[in-house]
Amino acid sequence: MLIEHFQSGRIIVDGRAYTSDVILWPEGVDDSWWRVENHQVCPEDLEPILNKNPDVVILGAGSSGAMTVAEEALSRLREFCAQVHVEKTESACALYNELAGGPDRVVAALHLSC
Repeated sequence: MLIEHFQSGRIIVDGRAYTSDVILWPEGVDDSWWRVENHQVCPEDLEPILNKNPDVVILGAGSSGAMTVAEEALSRLREFCAQVHVEKTESACALYNELAGGPDRVVAALHLSC
């Protein structure tokens, strides 16, 4: 899977455009990712991700980085994943494209706005 383009509020993955927050799994795209608190990732928000046993998790915090990640959520990710990255979404997209073709199981959860 390849992220072809990102701009605030819109991402194109493998030729298909999405306008809501997404999780990129090795198996495909889930465009229904929503959090308990809109602009913060809480531990509960990570259960679907952790259930897939990723080696690497990339969180896109929005165009300006306005989405925060609760410390409890980061701690939980670090317990189960070899690498955890929190970046503005544009940087998260570039990192995903760099790592997704490698040997690790990479999952990216991307907030598309703010």
